[in-house]
Amino acid sequence: MPAVTVENPLALPKVAASGDAAARPVLAVTTAPSGFEGEGFPVRRAFAGINYKYLDPFIMMDQMGEVEYAAGEPKGTPWHPHRGFETVTYLIDGTFVHQDSNGGGGTIQNGDTQWMTAGSGLLHIEAPPESLVMSGGLFHGLQLWVNLPKADKMMNPRYQDIRGGQVQLLASPDGGALLRVIAGELDGHQGPGVTHTPITMIHATVRPGAEVTLPWREDFNGLAYVLAGRGTVGAERRPVHMGQTAVFGAGSSLTVRADDKQDGNAPDLEVVLLGGRPIREPMAHYGPFVMNSQAELKQAFEDFQAGRLGTVPAVHGM
Repeated sequence: MPAVTVENPLALPKVAASGDAAARPVLAVTTAPSGFEGEGFPVRRAFAGINYKYLDPFIMMDQMGEVEYAAGEPKGTPWHPHRGFETVTYLIDGTFVHQDSNGGGGTIQNGDTQWMTAGSGLLHIEAPPESLVMSGGLFHGLQLWVNLPKADKMMNPRYQDIRGGQVQLLASPDGGALLRVIAGELDGHQGPGVTHTPITMIHATVRPGAEVTLPWREDFNGLAYVLAGRGTVGAERRPVHMGQTAVFGAGSSLTVRADDKQDGNAPDLEVVLLGGRPIREPMAHYGPFVMNSQAELKQAFEDFQAGRLGTVPAVHGM
């Protein structure tokens, strides 16, 4: 980690908050519990214990791995349905293959992103390729769920294949932080991901002792999840480490700083920064469906059971 990088960040466009920007305070720091997903791959539940009013429009996020699989160990998910939201799978290390019943799919690896808008509903599967199952290897990534507003919940499904080389690369003024804008925009620099709900998603690598203060839209919330390393968040320098999420309050800038000394297996502080415009609609969430009411959830289950969310292709290429 990371897969997408540059030798000289100083050659990249620079971004920094203005001196009069209002610093966002840190409201809370939570620690993600560990669990298992799909056929048994390890995850950290990044948003566990955080009040939804601070997450909206984000629903959940899992850090998948980081795990070094032996031969025969790599795992994925079986075919399963979704309706009413978008799944964003960002793979830092390893390889994952996706296919859905709407015809979308592909292989992601080393900084690639799959952006699947479930909308009215579909079935999909995510799995390591046979070659990785046979050989084993490093696997590390994120899956983020982004809510859709009521007006878009029943839209036609859509699939975006975002290559690692397409992300917008930026740097802090001193080159101490490399910023990968996956979706949304940062200080006028646009990432490749097309979103229905306005959001910004950034993977930042902050070198030991470096600090970055970024402009942040005041109508967005602010979250920082630590993938690896340790450091501080906010102007008050609240300590954070791997597997922790910082929740920011109101303001127009947010600050992340890497400790001078990092763990041996994590030379830098690796942070995912998220912001989005809250939808502020009722949310009914159960399993793979995210709707606005219990009646809509019931309808989603009935549609799935009746085969109206799609069928598993006879040959799925896994």
